[in-house]
Amino acid sequence: MKDSSHAIWNLRIANQIIDSMADGVFTMDTNGRISSWNRSMERISGYTAVEALGRSCDLIQCSRCFGTQCPSNINKCKIMEHKTSEARECFLRHKEGHDVAVIKNASVVTDNQGKIIGVVETITDVTELNRARQKADDAALRLGEIHSMNNIIGKSTGMRAVFKAIKAAAASDVTVVIQGESGTGKELVASAIHYNSERKEKPFITVNCSALPPNLIESELFGHIRGAYTGATRDRAGRFEEAGSGTVFLDEIAELSPFIQIKLLRVLQEREIERVGESRRRKIDVRIITATHKDLYEQVGAGHFREDLYYRLKVFPIHLPPLRDRREDIPILVSHFINLMNKKTGKNISGTAGPAMRLLMDYAWPGNVRELENAIEHAFVLCSRDRVDVMDIPAEIRQAESYPPGPDPSAGGTFRETLPKKLTKDLLLNLLKECDWNKAAVGRRVGLSRPAIYNRMKKWRIPLANPGDE
Repeated sequence: MKDSSHAIWNLRIANQIIDSMADGVFTMDTNGRISSWNRSMERISGYTAVEALGRSCDLIQCSRCFGTQCPSNINKCKIMEHKTSEARECFLRHKEGHDVAVIKNASVVTDNQGKIIGVVETITDVTELNRARQKADDAALRLGEIHSMNNIIGKSTGMRAVFKAIKAAAASDVTVVIQGESGTGKELVASAIHYNSERKEKPFITVNCSALPPNLIESELFGHIRGAYTGATRDRAGRFEEAGSGTVFLDEIAELSPFIQIKLLRVLQEREIERVGESRRRKIDVRIITATHKDLYEQVGAGHFREDLYYRLKVFPIHLPPLRDRREDIPILVSHFINLMNKKTGKNISGTAGPAMRLLMDYAWPGNVRELENAIEHAFVLCSRDRVDVMDIPAEIRQAESYPPGPDPSAGGTFRETLPKKLTKDLLLNLLKECDWNKAAVGRRVGLSRPAIYNRMKKWRIPLANPGDE
């Protein structure tokens, strides 16, 4: 009797200790049903113990559970195979519908004979920690520090949103579609998601859908068996099989034919593929990330892209802003590319001259970050000093011209009709004097961009600053 009372006393003490813990703790029986639920779990999840007891752990919809959906049978859960899981940051879904950032850990409980009798999981709420991290990041950005992730560089508001989206996408297995103009770095974003996820040790397979002929892309993606078509002399695994448990990145997804779109939809729905010429279905466990420079919604409206596939892909969209919409990132991108080229060429170029940087800041960059990188590489070929100057910049950037649309309010004709027939050195000198050497104002007067004015000043050896100010 005394031993029984002592055991009851120890159990009460243990329960009080668990209930007083800041971390959430819950247990499950061998049927996968919640058997205990402490007070911190009530606070973190919003579910009371009464609501949670007897239900399965998919109640909290954890975003990271061995990279798979929660199985209906506890015996199929990976925790039964691995016996324990590493502590991982993830999200659980609060009863009220919002996500809660947590660190989740789990392990099985065994009896003296080693037989599994249940599972115990701990949940640590890191919401306040993440807020502190974000404040630290914001403070660093306000101090002008370069913010980067896996060679993606920027401190603009748009890029900070991209970094946040990458972290969120990497924390789950959700299907991602990356949209942005050519040259904005869509493959870098896909790579960053993969190498910051649980699949980072697995292959990252890239497929450019626009670069493959339509008659080969099916075999490239799904593989084929010997004799499937002329030239198929052996069995071959496709990219989805090659990825194993890794990630497949499908670039320019909008270029897929309707037939391949149907097959990709099956991959997303059933998680299985069929090689060309074979009826056998093969299960796959890959993450799919897609990208396009086109507006997929417009492609759906035009009948070029399947609506059901569109909604399967856009579970988590990430938009990459064009470089012209984040000009504050240009100086740090230029500095980054100069450092890369210094290492590559052995040169020691310290930066850009003021006029050259203004030229780069004014340009529209239709080719985005890729075009900027190429421009710096071009400049390194020509630059013989310690700083990149205007004449080192590619001619198409130096000579870029933009004419403002619409009529000139001070004249009867169009703006272009009121421009001088030919800009001469003398006319340019007179305009510079009238505009107090303001190159932008001169450009507006003659309908040329400021870089074009710089180009002519260099050509005619006109001082870039008013000689009278020296």
